[in-house]
Amino acid sequence: MPTQAEKCAAFVQLHQGPEAFIIPNPWDTGSARLLQGMGFKALATSSSGFAFALGKADGEPTLEEKLAHCRAIVAATDIPISADFEDGYAAAPEDVAKNVRALIETGVAGCSIEDFDRSSQQMYDEVLAVERVSAAVEAARSADVDFTLTARAEHLLRRGPDLDATIQRLQAYEAAGADVLFAPGIRSIADLQTVTSAIGKPFNVLGVMLGNATLADMQAAGARRVSIGGSLPFVGVKPVIESCQAMIGQGRFDWVSEMASQADVLALMNAR
Repeated sequence: MPTQAEKCAAFVQLHQGPEAFIIPNPWDTGSARLLQGMGFKALATSSSGFAFALGKADGEPTLEEKLAHCRAIVAATDIPISADFEDGYAAAPEDVAKNVRALIETGVAGCSIEDFDRSSQQMYDEVLAVERVSAAVEAARSADVDFTLTARAEHLLRRGPDLDATIQRLQAYEAAGADVLFAPGIRSIADLQTVTSAIGKPFNVLGVMLGNATLADMQAAGARRVSIGGSLPFVGVKPVIESCQAMIGQGRFDWVSEMASQADVLALMNAR
């Protein structure tokens, strides 16, 4: 099993390589092991996916639940794990820093901090948002490992399609020391190119929002890392709903022919 320091170093290297990489988002330990077995080189937790696994809405799980979730996924895998750390579970910069230090202790290789206050459902003021990123960066730098801090600008999702405001925030977070930048809500390759041309740090794009664009398209537009958010669990739950509807409405059980082989799934989960 690689050490946390080795996982952190491997995660940094992925961002420096010549090709963009996909970092899918597991929602529990089984899905994390499955994705590792499929051959992905790093994983990132999903706030909405994890909330779904707990029977909660996105943003409802507590800090303690998040830390336990990260510890479990780290223990179940041997590749780098980055945590969707939402808004750092705090408003004040010093509290964000404290929580990031606690997160690092779980063994993850990185995390993202967003500029949307989950409590008030409002964007953080830009000055405060930068202070929060700076505090998170300082906490990351104080660790004994090369922790990757991603700063996430939520403007496109929370306030609307203002690319200039998004770029302004990303540039401010870059100046504050973030290692990776992320702005979910980009919906075209042209906008992705505009954003990546305006920054100097590796950029994470939410690939599922770019329609039919491929990994190669995103790489050509300047993306270094491609995540998929909470898509996988909700793609997976659709056939569950349809199977239940077949049982309840029609008394049918023929949907079972579509299920994955348990042996194949276990083989992937145990591929280390």
